[in-house]
Amino acid sequence: MIYLDHAATTPLDLSVEELMRPFGREVYGNPSSAHGAGRRARFAIDEARDRVADQLNARAAEIIFTSGGTEADNLALFGVARAMRTRGQHIITTAIEHHAVLSSCAALEREGFQVSYLRPAGDGLLAPAQVEAAITPQTILVSVSYANNEVGVVQPIAKIGCLCRERKVLFHSDAVQAAGELSLSVQELQVDLLSLSAHKIYGPKGVGALYVRAGTRMQPVCYGGGQEHERRAGTENVAGIIGLACALERAQDPTEISRQRQLREMLIEGVLAISGSRLHGNRIQRLAGNVNIGFAGVPGETLQLALDLEGIACSTGAACAAGAATPSHVLMAMGYTRTQAQEALRLTLGRGTTSEEIRQTIATLTTLVSGLRKRGAS
Repeated sequence: MIYLDHAATTPLDLSVEELMRPFGREVYGNPSSAHGAGRRARFAIDEARDRVADQLNARAAEIIFTSGGTEADNLALFGVARAMRTRGQHIITTAIEHHAVLSSCAALEREGFQVSYLRPAGDGLLAPAQVEAAITPQTILVSVSYANNEVGVVQPIAKIGCLCRERKVLFHSDAVQAAGELSLSVQELQVDLLSLSAHKIYGPKGVGALYVRAGTRMQPVCYGGGQEHERRAGTENVAGIIGLACALERAQDPTEISRQRQLREMLIEGVLAISGSRLHGNRIQRLAGNVNIGFAGVPGETLQLALDLEGIACSTGAACAAGAATPSHVLMAMGYTRTQAQEALRLTLGRGTTSEEIRQTIATLTTLVSGLRKRGAS
């Protein structure tokens, strides 16, 4: 199989898996227990929290471990909005956010909050001036993803963070797709909250983290025990937390990022040589391994299934929206028609992707697109 769906999930790194192994049968105590077995588990979590904080240029007390990026996004939005509602009830986000943010915003609207959904330019980029213009005296939170999960466009987060700081508005960024490639220094990015997920960076599924700047007002979303600084109740996933810390430390590799960028350009050149093709999203300000394309007259779902039969795994967009009848909300917000949005195909590269696989993918796409067009792409 040629696996080109790394934006959906990545294989667990063998070295990360090995470091997680002892925390299943050897160090298995409940971290909240006072006995030796519990203290060993607690020490492992505390050490992992320090390591994650180091990667973010943050303090250990500012890291909250969660079950993944979705929970981190939910905690950021619901936690801040409900804690800050006496100061204001206006939230700003974009129309191209992950559903973890958009669905949370929709739920907050039902609670009486007002949400402004900013639309990016046709290349997927959001101008900081758009955010600035949307801020009102009632604005309490801005949430903009660092890098889009469908088209891979990288947003000017540091500039947005700077203006939010100047206007005294809290700023959250979903950095799930950006981790492993872009700087996560919360000081440079000027964020107050930042979401992460381990399985996007060759770590385990079911674990993530939320950075919360010291002093940020927040209510818990999950109630129970006093875990995670009383902001996220529940017995911690010790092995997963160890895996997240290890994966995050191993994620930054400039040589690998450069290699993937070269393969990405090779793939883009190859697919754009196919008649009626187009690239979605800014070609420069995008993740090294992301190629989101469309072929006129060929539904993305049909092409994705045909590629799967040829042994090439990819997607038509976000994995959590697979099989949805509606077209990509990201592409629609960028100005594409419904038909064009339904023609999207997302190919995302990873550490194991080779130049030979890219050549084979280009050749297979060329043949399939031609054949599907002749058959009316039915």
